[in-house]
Amino acid sequence: MDYNSYSYPHTRLNQMKTVQMTLDEDLVKSVDKLVKELDTTRSEFTRKALRDAIKKFNISILEEKHRKGYKNNRTKKEEFEIWETEQAWGDE
Repeated sequence: MDYNSYSYPHTRLNQMKTVQMTLDEDLVKSVDKLVKELDTTRSEFTRKALRDAIKKFNISILEEKHRKGYKNNRTKKEEFEIWETEQAWGDE
């Protein structure tokens, strides 16, 4: 058992760990104002913010890989010419 964290019975499947963070006072005030408006807690707000930040970071990594892939393997016009006759533009 990890004695540096608390066990919450309602989260047995998804164990929570208490961590200490240092935040500037203005940020805490802003978060407190938002959590009150959203009817949530600092912890839930922070968990969501961190998950969103991780997701955004992972997406940016994939986008950069995609950009590099296209940069290193440029498409050629003839790759798409074969499909021009297959395009349907409606009332033409």
